[in-house]
Amino acid sequence: MKYYIIVGEASGDLHASHLMSELLKADSSAEFRFFGGDKMEEVGGTLVQHYRDLAFMGFIPVLLNLHTIFANLKFCKQDILDWNPDVVILVDYPGFNLKIAKFIKENSSIPVFYYISPKIWAWKEYRIKNIKRDVDQLFSILPFEVDFYKKHSYPIHYVGNPTVDEIHDFKKDYKESFIDFTVRLNLSSSPIICVLSGSRKQEIKDNLPQMLQAASLYSNYQIVVAGAPGIEREYYNQFISGYDVHLVFGETYPILAHSHTALVTSGTATLETALFEVPQVVCYSTPIPKVIAFLRKRILKVKYISLVNLIVDRLIIQELVADTMNAKCLNAELKKLMTDEHYRSQMIDDYRQMERILGEPGAPLHAANQMINILAK
Repeated sequence: MKYYIIVGEASGDLHASHLMSELLKADSSAEFRFFGGDKMEEVGGTLVQHYRDLAFMGFIPVLLNLHTIFANLKFCKQDILDWNPDVVILVDYPGFNLKIAKFIKENSSIPVFYYISPKIWAWKEYRIKNIKRDVDQLFSILPFEVDFYKKHSYPIHYVGNPTVDEIHDFKKDYKESFIDFTVRLNLSSSPIICVLSGSRKQEIKDNLPQMLQAASLYSNYQIVVAGAPGIEREYYNQFISGYDVHLVFGETYPILAHSHTALVTSGTATLETALFEVPQVVCYSTPIPKVIAFLRKRILKVKYISLVNLIVDRLIIQELVADTMNAKCLNAELKKLMTDEHYRSQMIDDYRQMERILGEPGAPLHAANQMINILAK
């Protein structure tokens, strides 16, 4: 069968690559064409457009790149029709993907599957109408989404969480000691503060400076910034200049495996950090923070922004967002993480509860098998 897959960021590229691998195991004749990234390309198929050319975030960057965004949409729509796949698989990235779903539904009989549901439970709940109209099958990776969609009379498939699989597989094979790790990357022997400042340039610009200011107060620790795929080293240099910082690409999991504490911009990275049992604080700075804080209370439909807290439905990790993402709050929380052993151990215990809720590994396998079974009917 022919599978057309669309992702818009690094985490989607990772999750889609594992889904593709499982589809290949179950369907030896599988052909892939995709908007994606390097990891998907490693599996095989035709990379039509790299996600780094799609990932515009924030009002101004989107406004400045409207021509590019519309050109990508137009090209993607026609490319799908020309290739005529057996299925289109959308991965997160709702601003782009829901437009594609609408077009495909109106202009073809190609089934549309959605792997990793748009987070409409957080805001833009009205998009449920679009999903019910344009998406044939939805495959969820977050257990609480089942009840949300059930409320809207839209059945979905919970397949498990692919991040559980990815970290389980990594831990199974990774045997490098802390000493060997630091020698290999030319790091010092000091404990590591890991900084995960986002996968998009706007996130990095908004968050990395304050993260580094707070982390640099701990001179007995070394700061390791995990560089995001698709972001150039030169972009980071403007923010890390003047700090004693190690910028490392392609080693996020090894860094987390050996980290003492982490500063993390919200997203999949908070879940990854929790599954490595690294105490963390969520940092999400925004322009006009007081306005964003005001809007957040009135627009967001959920109590939390981090996946960790959402999964267990209570506050496990502190979320410093908009007006609370400031030097005073960040320094106070980081000090607690660095020095309060009871606080750290309680957070790790809570992480283990979260992992039990997520369930066993097997998400890409379950999703691939269900997709193939549905298509075969």
